[in-house]
Amino acid sequence: QVQLVESGGGLVQAGGSLRLSCATSRRPFSSEAMGWFRQAPGKEREFVAGFRWSGITYYADSVKGRFTISLDNGKNTAYLQMNSLKPEDTALYYCATDYNGGGIRASSSFGSWGQGTQVTVSS
Repeated sequence: QVQLVESGGGLVQAGGSLRLSCATSRRPFSSEAMGWFRQAPGKEREFVAGFRWSGITYYADSVKGRFTISLDNGKNTAYLQMNSLKPEDTALYYCATDYNGGGIRASSSFGSWGQGTQVTVSS
């Protein structure tokens, strides 16, 4: 399994921005895809954004137009730029890789996960 380390979370007011980073211990993201997921207290883990090696990106409807996923291969790092944050975006955010070919929006499609970084948006 590859090691993934997320960072960049924090406390921000509604309408603010954060950029999350996901650093990998090996050249990213040599599997077909990687994804960002989040989990709020008492809720299921949900898909946020995904990136296929072909360059195709995917977003949850709730974040489309506000979040942007990107990769920097030179730095072995993936990013999630989050703008116009809302209180409902508050969650623990995870990055994932080692894609097994399933639906990119499904957490079961990824075999390696980071420890998560907390994002809290105040109203």
